[in-house]
Amino acid sequence: MVLKIVQAGEPVLRQRARELTPEEIGSEETRRLIALMRDTMRDAPGVGLAAPQVGVGLRLVVIEDRAEYQAGATPADLATRERAPVAFHVLINPRLVVEDPTPAEFHEGCLSVNGFAALVPRARGVRVEALDEHGQPVSLSARGWYARILQHEVDHLDGTLYVDRMETRSLTTQDNHRRHWMGRSTAQVREALGLPERQTGIPPEETS
Repeated sequence: MVLKIVQAGEPVLRQRARELTPEEIGSEETRRLIALMRDTMRDAPGVGLAAPQVGVGLRLVVIEDRAEYQAGATPADLATRERAPVAFHVLINPRLVVEDPTPAEFHEGCLSVNGFAALVPRARGVRVEALDEHGQPVSLSARGWYARILQHEVDHLDGTLYVDRMETRSLTTQDNHRRHWMGRSTAQVREALGLPERQTGIPPEETS
């Protein structure tokens, strides 16, 4: 069984999700929600899913970047994006801190903005403090694509979509992304779109 992934325009995607209580974290209802979110993410398929994306306003995300999702990318593309497989895990009530504000800009999509992608600048390195599905504290540092996934999913918990951060001129359908932009560097994309070279960094700010 999979859940419906709500699309842009649903109010839940623009609201700040609330934290789970200790009682909720250990409940059968939350365990069931996590299992359904995992199955829904894999069915989509996607590399992350936040509870608001399935209509639930809780600070809960699931993440998994399988090796099979990266099979079509060249070793050079994977290296440029600093992308490697990430095992399935759950983050509850996450708190994200930017550790390396160096901007990394690549095309990014979203299961709740289905069919589109755009260039989105993200911090290269972040740290996340959270609870796992058992209510145990977890602390992780991530760089590259994994850091991008974490920022994208925590954004969802604050009512933020990637379209709020995107380079608007770069917005494209997924089909046209594959046809025209896949395999081209970000610098080449910016030049083709008549965009200036990005100079600004991302301030090391904390979000929760």
